[in-house]
Parts: sequence; C-alpha cells; structure tokens
Amino acid sequence: MTIETDRTEETASPRPPRTAKVAVLYTSAPTVVDDIGRAMRMADFTTALDKTAPTALKVNISWQHWYPACSSTPWQIEGVVKALREEGFNDITAAHNGTVVVKSHEGEIRNKHKAVQDKFNIPSIHLTDKGVPWLRYAPKAEMMVLDQIFPDGIEIPQALVGRNVVHLPTVKTHVFTTMTGAMKNAFGGLLHYRRHWTHSQIHKTLVDLLAIQQEIHPGIFAVTDGTIAGDGPGPRAMRPHVKNLILASSDMVAIDAVAAKLMGFEPLELEFIRLAHERGLGVGDPREIEVVGLDISNINFGFTKDEDTFASRGQKLIYWGPLHFMEKPLLRSPIVPWSYAASNIYYNLMWYPLVGRGRVKAAKNTEWGKLFDSY
Repeated sequence: MTIETDRTEETASPRPPRTAKVAVLYTSAPTVVDDIGRAMRMADFTTALDKTAPTALKVNISWQHWYPACSSTPWQIEGVVKALREEGFNDITAAHNGTVVVKSHEGEIRNKHKAVQDKFNIPSIHLTDKGVPWLRYAPKAEMMVLDQIFPDGIEIPQALVGRNVVHLPTVKTHVFTTMTGAMKNAFGGLLHYRRHWTHSQIHKTLVDLLAIQQEIHPGIFAVTDGTIAGDGPGPRAMRPHVKNLILASSDMVAIDAVAAKLMGFEPLELEFIRLAHERGLGVGDPREIEVVGLDISNINFGFTKDEDTFASRGQKLIYWGPLHFMEKPLLRSPIVPWSYAASNIYYNLMWYPLVGRGRVKAAKNTEWGKLFDSY
C-alpha cells in the first residue's frame, strides 16, 4: 500500500471562467469531516440542491465486506450529513441497494454506514428489498439503449423521485468502465436486479441514467472519497493506495472526469464520459472544468487501465467476446443463478481469504483504517 504525502493548495491566482466546477481538497483523518463540508461549499452545494425537497444520500456498497476504496466511507456520510444539516437540509434518507452478489443490509453494518446513520438519526431505505415500490418511468430524453434493453418499460424506485440526490462514490477503477464514480453510482440506485442485462451496453446505460436523474431529481450533487483510492480490477479486487483527497461537484460528468484524470486516464477516452459530454449532460473535457482548492495539474496516480480478474475475463467473453451469442441463455434465463454462485465463490470464498484479507490488514494500520475502526 502506498501513502500520498501532503500537497499544497492553490493560491488565489486568477482563472478564466469554466463551465463546470469541481472542488478537490487534501485531507487527513482528524480533519476529513470538516474538509468534506468545506469542499461541498466550494462546489456550491447549497445552490445545486433544492432546500424545499427531501434529500437522498446514494450510498455505495460494492461489497458487504469492508475493503479499502470499495464502498462509501463512514466519514464521507458524516461529513455530508453535517454540512447538509448546517445549511438547513434536514429531511435526509440514506439509500442503499443490494445486488445479486452483494448483501446491502450486511454491507451497511460492516462498512459502518449504519453506525453513522444511527448517530445522526438518518433513516435508510434498501431499494432492492421486497416490497419497496418501483414505478414504470417514461423518460422525456431520448434514450440510447435502456428503452431497447427493457422494451416493457424502464422501472425506477419511487422513493428517489422528487428527492435531491447526493452520490457518495469512491475513487476507484472498474473492470467494465475503467473507472467508476458518480455516474455509475446511479447504476445500483435506479436499476433493479436485472441491471446486469445492461452490462454489454454499460457506457450508454450510464448516460441514459444521468438523463433520467436530471429529470427526476430537483438537485444532484456528489462527494467522491479519495482518502484511499483503488487501482486494478475494481470494484472489489483492487490494490488500495492512500491518496488523502476529497472531491465535490454538482456536475456528475465533471467530477468523474477529474477523478479519471487523477488516476491517470484521459477522461474523453472513457466512453461514458465522452458520450455524456457530447449530449450536454455535463462537462467531461478537463479544459472546461474549473478545479478549485488543490492544484491537480501535476497529480497522476498512474493507475492501470482495464485490468481483469479471472471472473471478469469470463464476463467479458460473454458480453463482448466470442461467447456473446450465449449472453441471453446464460445471463437472462432461469439458469442465470450459476453466474451469481460463480461470483460469490470467486470473490468471497477464494479471492478475499487469499488476497483481500491481507490488504485489509495493511489498510487497518493507516490513519484511515484506524479512523474506520473508531466508528
């Protein structure tokens, strides 16, 4: 595990106006909660969100185990809740979602999300629980793929409609999209268990979901946790690196573009960022983004691009490779539970005990691991 050393924040040198703003701050365990609020204010969250509407925190749980950089952090939730309440946003709910391979209730506890929610009396909703209402939604925007993937109708959770949403992603790589952040954080929240049907069209799916978000949410904001960032075959089997950064923005495309740039990727080479930029859903060109707080011009994590695990190699053969003709019978038929079992066996019974547990132990010796244990 590598640890990023302190950096110097920008002075008040004049900058030309840009079309999107992303706040990036260096932080530390003793100051992170206050730093999150500072980053949110620098990114103008009070004007991005509607104070008259309730607010949903879209918590990210990529694994029910605590694994560094994998899921939203407890201090991320605490910092966002404190800043929201200080500015009069009092109707706050934490929104979680499970997947066919991730148990959200278990993850909420193991990742210390529930501890923070209970401390601040924040109710939670698990969107994929039985009985939680979902409604059929007809987007006003032209869809790229979702209307074709789900010809019987696009269903979204009723609880998110009419609420502000604050996304809580982390800085990490992903086997399907190179990196994952604010845009992909909606993937779990707005699509049900059949979301894996979209994997072969994942980039266009994320663009469609952002268009839907801009219709159903009165305000959208994101705080991305880069205290520990994940490199390699994410969102689970990553190599964690301490980077001590917090990002905030009301532009989901821009905050992902800046996170991609920090990781060493060219944002417009990532299809979902480029498509969202071209469709006017946000700003993906770094030249058009005003970064406030930290001078990031010389920061490059040097993360690897499109690294795979044994499991993801098999998935890519089905989604984009020679086995694509088998996608529907393998992943959209009654035999699909084979893939859930294979994923659970690989990640939970093999990779985590053999590789992941050692990385978790090393992370627990950092200031962030010690802060996590304090919750």
